[in-house]
Amino acid sequence: MAQDPPAKDLMNYEAMAQEALRGVVKAALKRADAPGGLPGAHHFYLTFKTGAAGVEGPEELLARYPDEMTIVLQHQFWDLDVGEQGFGVTLKFGGRPQSLAVPYAALTRFYDPTVQFLLQFEAEEAPASRGPAPPPAVEPPPLPEADAPNVVTLDHFRKK
Repeated sequence: MAQDPPAKDLMNYEAMAQEALRGVVKAALKRADAPGGLPGAHHFYLTFKTGAAGVEGPEELLARYPDEMTIVLQHQFWDLDVGEQGFGVTLKFGGRPQSLAVPYAALTRFYDPTVQFLLQFEAEEAPASRGPAPPPAVEPPPLPEADAPNVVTLDHFRKK
């Protein structure tokens, strides 16, 4: 009896779950932006794709982190602006205040070490406009045809 192939997820549940979890990050940032700031010892590590669409910041800073960047919101952050699609914040890098804007879709991780709370995301990445283009991908060798025999020799591994 043949087994039916799994049904295609036309609801896109994975994307809905990712969006809901990004809502947790937004709610946490809103609490950090409320009067009194972060409660207790809570602080956040936010990792995001620097090449994602909508990420904004000083070009020289983003160029130092061509793939991902992690920022910490703890004691010294200013101008936290929590929006519907992303957030903005000013942090010190090299002793100088620098402003960043990060869409929630660019996030790959959110971590609050105070309570060991971690969320990981699949970031929506756009082609990076910073820096040189990556080298072209190398195509993998073609897969053997289904009718071809699959022969593996073990001679190389035998003791001689």
